[in-house]
Amino acid sequence: MTPFGFLKAEFPEVHEAAIKAGANALGDARISCFYTRLAIETAVKWAYSHDTSLPQVYDTALSPLLHEPAFKNSMPNPVFLKAKEAIRIGNRSAHDSSAPSNRDAVAAVSHLFEFLYWFGRTYIRGEKPPADLKFDPRSLPKPPPNPAVTAAKIRELQAEAEQAAAERERAHELAAANENLQAEINRLQAEVAAAKAAANATPDTHDYSESDTREYLIDTLLAESGWPLNDASDREFAVEGMPLDAGNKTGTGYVDYVLWGDGGTPLALVEAKKTGVGPVAGQHQAKLYADCLEQRFGVRPIIFYSNGIETYLWDDTTSPPRQVQGFRTKSELELMIQRRQTRRSLAEVEINADIAGRYYQERAIRRIAESFDDDGQRKALVVMATGSGKTRTVIALADLLIRANWAKRILFLADRQALVKQAVNAFKTHLPDSSPVNLLTDPNTDGRVYVSTYQTMMNLIPTKDSNGVLRFGPGHFDLVVIDEAHRSVFAKYRSIFDWFDSLLVGLTATPRTEIDRNTYDLFGLDTGVPTDEYGLEAAVDDGYLVPFRPISVPLKFQREGIRYDDLPPEEQAEWDELEWGDEDTPDEVDAAAVNKWLFNKDTVDKVLAYVMEHGLKVDGGDKLAKTIIFAKNQKHAEFIAERFDANYPKLKGSFAKIITTKVSYAQSLIDDFEITDKDPQIAISVDMLDTGIDVPDVANLVFFKIVRSSTKFWQMVGRGTRLRPDLYGPGQDKDCFYIFDFCQNLEFFGQNPAGHEGSAGVPLSTRLFTRRVELIEALDRQREHGDIRASLAELLRHDIGAMNPANFVVRPHRRLVERYRDE
Repeated sequence: MTPFGFLKAEFPEVHEAAIKAGANALGDARISCFYTRLAIETAVKWAYSHDTSLPQVYDTALSPLLHEPAFKNSMPNPVFLKAKEAIRIGNRSAHDSSAPSNRDAVAAVSHLFEFLYWFGRTYIRGEKPPADLKFDPRSLPKPPPNPAVTAAKIRELQAEAEQAAAERERAHELAAANENLQAEINRLQAEVAAAKAAANATPDTHDYSESDTREYLIDTLLAESGWPLNDASDREFAVEGMPLDAGNKTGTGYVDYVLWGDGGTPLALVEAKKTGVGPVAGQHQAKLYADCLEQRFGVRPIIFYSNGIETYLWDDTTSPPRQVQGFRTKSELELMIQRRQTRRSLAEVEINADIAGRYYQERAIRRIAESFDDDGQRKALVVMATGSGKTRTVIALADLLIRANWAKRILFLADRQALVKQAVNAFKTHLPDSSPVNLLTDPNTDGRVYVSTYQTMMNLIPTKDSNGVLRFGPGHFDLVVIDEAHRSVFAKYRSIFDWFDSLLVGLTATPRTEIDRNTYDLFGLDTGVPTDEYGLEAAVDDGYLVPFRPISVPLKFQREGIRYDDLPPEEQAEWDELEWGDEDTPDEVDAAAVNKWLFNKDTVDKVLAYVMEHGLKVDGGDKLAKTIIFAKNQKHAEFIAERFDANYPKLKGSFAKIITTKVSYAQSLIDDFEITDKDPQIAISVDMLDTGIDVPDVANLVFFKIVRSSTKFWQMVGRGTRLRPDLYGPGQDKDCFYIFDFCQNLEFFGQNPAGHEGSAGVPLSTRLFTRRVELIEALDRQREHGDIRASLAELLRHDIGAMNPANFVVRPHRRLVERYRDE
């Protein structure tokens, strides 16, 4: 008999949903939580349809029905709280992008059992469930792995369930209108009232504490951290010295769990509370147990208190309590206790100036250190302009924390594979002893610094060894670094930062005034006040970066006519989120109008011609400097490349190349783009070159797409800010870069769109051509040196013959080209 078998005879629909919830709890947690909520909803709506003591309410959504005083007061308060929590977990399964854990699902099914026990005891007309009936989570089936159900699928199932419920309600209303059935309904309602009266007349002796579930959940968490709990001293360990009161007249207490180190040292204790009670209720009791253990063993243990769903860690010698996602391993607990004596003040440790020696880098490190050491904070947000050395700053910070014994293992997270590779190489160069590990290519390798994308880390967190111990448990890392911290990263991957109980440092190039309020809140900071800031303007003034110059362009797509700064905060948030991860997200302006303009042959030809003519040049002004064109999507990039090759065939298809995630071996193209004397000279990019790619030779950026996100806009601008000595020749350094904005992004983000006309300097080849013409004119006047004149004329004829008459730049001059080519 299943624990829900008592429902089958009289409540088959509730029973079916409950069975599905239990069957999937250890398999597909999301679908289990959905059926948990469905079982509660079906039961609650049945009660309102058949219990005449309940009022007819206008709002028939589940939450108002549950909170209706007549219904809420009819059940014990612990049952109400469990039902409420189970519904909350079920709602998350339908709406959160990250799936609930199996632990969440087991807790939800446990809450469901307690609610349905009360429901069955109250409303079953036949045999009531026995008072000693319990839910044992260890009896849950372990189904074979199946593809996880998505939140979208859950919403689809929810819609189907709501439709079925509505059809049942209509059937009930039709039945009520039928005089022949009304008598049956009245009889059923009378039976329900009698069953409820009988239940209320009998004391409810059922234990709603869920002690088995609490123990199961806590035991599971401890096992994941390598605590098998095989010894008698691991549980209910007796201690002396507890305060005397009415409930304890001997001073003896029993610690729920003690986690022992080698040699019988208590490393930590766990105070377990009921799942329906907040774990904070056990905080003081846990502290008293720690006092007793310290008195006996001479070591103060780390304090945990948990109800199996929420867990808190408290090292009351160093920091206040904080919520964590699980327990520490033996080695991690030993290190925590050891650090009480060996951890050095960060102010006493020198920063390695060979890694990050610029004044603003050292200032940022010191302010982070002060935030951690002096202020007791665990999170820091640093604003640093792209190209000013964020990665080297973080490496120097890591070095400082390692030498001061604040950090043993560090996790660096980025959103692109190329950025992971760059970060690994940077750690190898500047901090080789850290043994950096690229988790994308070497997921099973150990080191001190681990570098990963967010998605890869999401996939690695649940992995366990052959003993069922998590490889990356909550205490595995002492520091987590977020490369480019912004709202979208937290929206998608916040579970990573919640999982690891570590110090957290966020890096961003977005100006502090344009970082959204929620990001500041996530770091525990006041809006507009990051831990430290070093912006683009300061970096340009100090000579560490070059400024951009917006170039007047002859054609622009007219976007909304509004500015980012004019939007209310909630609309700025929507714009910031829309840009990330979906190149085909519909534009706020008419999508058809955008596409018609972006994919127009004449538009693309004119954009390319303008950039080729007015962009900054190298090789004596003969060749366009390295240039990035930001395209809307893959099709747009392909169209731009097609038009470029059609207009410039003499460049043989290698001058401009598409570099996107959909291009095979794109990294090799990036490698070529980074080499000064190697094509491509123009990179046509969709997202891939927007962030983190460092090519100092880049001198032209072309915005041929609408950008919605302020964060992304400044990352894109950062592609051109690097210094480049001798770019234009010996002693002719790069002193600026050009932005060609054809979609009014500069206006939208409040930058100065007016400005320069671009590089109107005469290319070397043009100057040579002109000088040769002038020399021929001079020779004609002197009527001598005919052999020299003939040689010059042949050079000019060769240059003219190489011009493509079909090229839209040449086309207006075609008659002259043909005339002089054939002479």
